Order: sequence, then structure tokens, then C-alpha cells
Amino acid sequence: MRKTLTKLAIALTGLVSTAYAQQDPQFTQFMHNRLAYNPAYAGTSGAICFGGMYRQQWVNFPGAPKTGLFTFDMPIASTFGVGLYLANDQLGYDNTTLARASFAFHRNLGANGAGKFSVALDAGILQKKINGNWVAPQTLNDPSIPNNQSVTGAPALNKLVPDFGFGLYYTIPGKMYAGFSTSHIAAQDLKGASGQGPNNQTYNLNFSLARHYYVIAGYTFQLSNTGGHELTPNVKVKSDGASTQLDINLTYMFQKKFWLGASYRMQDAVAPMLGYVQNMGKSGSLKIGYSYDVTTSKIKGYSSGTHEIMLGYCLAPKDPNKISSHGNVRFLED
Repeated sequence: MRKTLTKLAIALTGLVSTAYAQQDPQFTQFMHNRLAYNPAYAGTSGAICFGGMYRQQWVNFPGAPKTGLFTFDMPIASTFGVGLYLANDQLGYDNTTLARASFAFHRNLGANGAGKFSVALDAGILQKKINGNWVAPQTLNDPSIPNNQSVTGAPALNKLVPDFGFGLYYTIPGKMYAGFSTSHIAAQDLKGASGQGPNNQTYNLNFSLARHYYVIAGYTFQLSNTGGHELTPNVKVKSDGASTQLDINLTYMFQKKFWLGASYRMQDAVAPMLGYVQNMGKSGSLKIGYSYDVTTSKIKGYSSGTHEIMLGYCLAPKDPNKISSHGNVRFLED
């Protein structure tokens, strides 16, 4: 659950404050864009892939989160992979922009080299903006809360800092995957503006980037000999050391074209989802997915749920000397 909005409201109440809580963008369809959570995924599908997501969280809730994401990854020969991750996350008067490039090293593991192990580093920049010209909701006449009507130079923050991550990933194409990663390794403290309120109280706006840890995993069960029916449970664990979030998903794939699924996020939401894959032969494959989060937390009385759209396109590289097991990039999951 996104707790940053509440934490930032507290941070701007007029005392010396630091904003914490889980800060990375959240996506329900995480199994369709694993590069967003693990840099070691880069290039492991054997295809040249582009991905995008847009998430409108807590519809009708003032200041609700809006998140956009773009990813790109591809293999380099059979040993390396590269990736690019761009994201913008808006939450009320808080705005975060992320840009990271990843470099992964691959090694075949398992019987007859059926599995692939990958280790990766990513590096980039993070920009954190908190708008000082904000209006505190439902407290417009409260002199103890600084806002642009009662305080000149309300608290603000605009920082650009380097950002680093690390990941481990293992997959057996078409069967299973598992990965561990961490983001914001440096865990910097970002210092914003300070000042004095109408009652001579001092306020400082600081923001601490929390180091995040992720575990993602999934296993595909073939329900028919022809491969026309597949069932894949997926799981994602996210933690910043202070709190932990668990997503559990079950996805059913029919005829390698259509999928239906549902996710449960602990103490937050239940999310049905569906999608379609169009195989375009030598031109690659295109997929589109949609999920809708039904809020189960206390905010459900104020929100109309969360919409999320996912797009992906993959083009398998040509290799005339080898028939690749990744030639069918229908699910972008291997």
C-alpha cells in the first residue's frame, strides 16, 4: 500500500521532519515487466523487447498516484544483456523521476544448459521533487500547517542524485523464474528547504531514500500435452526493511494468446486482469494487458479502484545458425 502521501503530509506539519516509507513505483502486472524490479532480467528472454505501463491509482482520490513506465532490454551475444528503465511517479505534490541502465552477465546452468543464471548492476539518476506551493487539504485555516497562503517560502525539495541497484535472476524458459534484487543501494538523505511558520515553529523538509528489496518468482504448469493450457502462479515480495508487501498472482493462459488472472496484495487490493498476445511472425509479437485493483484497505470508501494498462513488443533476433528456444516471445516471461 502506498503510504508516502500520509508520510509527506506529516512531514509538512511545521516541525523538523523526514519522510520515509516505501517509495518505488508499484505495478500489479509485475510478471509482464520484470525488468522494472530486477536488472538481471535484461536480455534473458533472448529477444529485443520494449515495454510500457501506465497506472492510475485510487481513482477519484485527491492527489492519487499516477505512474508511467518504459523499459527496453536485449541480449548481446549469448553472454550479456543490457536494459533501460524510465519511470515517472506522481503522488500529490510529490514527483519522482527515475532513469537507470542495466548491464547483465548470463551463464547457462542446469541439465544440458536448460537454465540461465544472470547477475546485473544498474546505474542511473533519481530526481525527487516536492512542491512547496501546496495547499493542505481540509486545513486551509489552520495556522500551524505551512501552506502557500500562510507561509512565505513553504517547504520544498528538488534534488537530483545518482542511483544504483543490483540483481540476481534465474530462469528455465517456459517453466520457471526466480529473482532477488535491491534498489537505491546508497540510500541517500535528501535535504530540502527550511523556514519558520507563523507561530515561530521551525520546519525542515528532508527525504530519506529507503533501500528496497525484491523477490519475484513464478512457475508454469502445463495443463495439456499440446501446451494450449497453462497455469502460472507468480509472487512478488517488496520490503524496505521497515514494512513488507506481498503480491500473489495466478494466471491462466489459453492457446498461447489469451490470459486471465487475479492478484491479491496483502491488506490492500484484489486485482482481476486479462490480456492478449498477437504473434506477428517475423515481425515479432505484441501484447496488451489490463488490470483493475479493487481496494480492500480503509481507503476503499474514497476510491473507485485502480486502473493499469500494460503494452509490450518483442522482436526475436535473427540467428541462422541456431534455432532458439526463445523464438516465440508470446509471453515475454523467459
